[in-house]
Amino acid sequence: MPPTDASTDAGTAPYTTAGSDSGPGADTEDTLDLRLPDELLAFFAEQAEKAGGAKGQAAGGAAERAERNGGGRSAVGTAPGSAHGTAWPAPVAPAGDDLLDRVGDWGPTATAAGVFHLVPVHLDRDLPLISRWMDDPAVAAFWELSGPGTATEDHLRAQLGGDGRSVPCLGVLDGTPMSYWEIYRADLDPLARHYPARLHDTGIHLLIGGVANRGRGLGTTLLRAVSDLVLDRRPSCARVIAEPDLRNIPSVSAFLSAGFRFSAEVDLPAKKAALMVRDRALRDLL
Repeated sequence: MPPTDASTDAGTAPYTTAGSDSGPGADTEDTLDLRLPDELLAFFAEQAEKAGGAKGQAAGGAAERAERNGGGRSAVGTAPGSAHGTAWPAPVAPAGDDLLDRVGDWGPTATAAGVFHLVPVHLDRDLPLISRWMDDPAVAAFWELSGPGTATEDHLRAQLGGDGRSVPCLGVLDGTPMSYWEIYRADLDPLARHYPARLHDTGIHLLIGGVANRGRGLGTTLLRAVSDLVLDRRPSCARVIAEPDLRNIPSVSAFLSAGFRFSAEVDLPAKKAALMVRDRALRDLL
């Protein structure tokens, strides 16, 4: 069933470590400072070299399709009347995000709600808007980044300054930023300690920013669109993972409506989560 209240799309927030609170970097520090073993880094480099030719051909085909469908990145254009009130340049992927196959290059996608684009966060441009969203009580209840301090800024800086295993993005719908996303490597996240992770599992965190955009099915539409993007742009990824708070029934329902299946209840350090999985093998059936 689609989302039914304001909290539905407000949060599938990342969990905090035991004993943490809403202070600076509370729910990203453990994720982003974990060092990859040298052997795993070497494996990624070898795989990237082998896949380089195939990815180049795939990117060329995607660019050709985008041009036929109306112009690729130019579909984002300028955001007149948006909270930013500024032109949106072609997105530049954060340095080091090869772990996620360059989210900033994924481009726009057509949805039932309009043309949607994941744009990697630019801190100077986007912090005021994201902070305002985090201060919304419906969002703060799950993300715990509200207040007058620097919690939101630190949360973003930790990802932007990390190794690229988590990429914060604005969701831009028909040129207007209206949601916040984190695309992350679930298999390299502390979450992997709590479920049978597989190599290249990719996780999603989402909040819908404005109250006017909640409770009307946008969460379901965009979750399906973004999980499709992950599966299309990351051929090595067989599953998209999410872990919304089990208490947030409307949010769990939105994931179910977007083609995810409920896998298990998971006891995380700061919450009991519903482990939601969207399988590549089942994407056309659910």
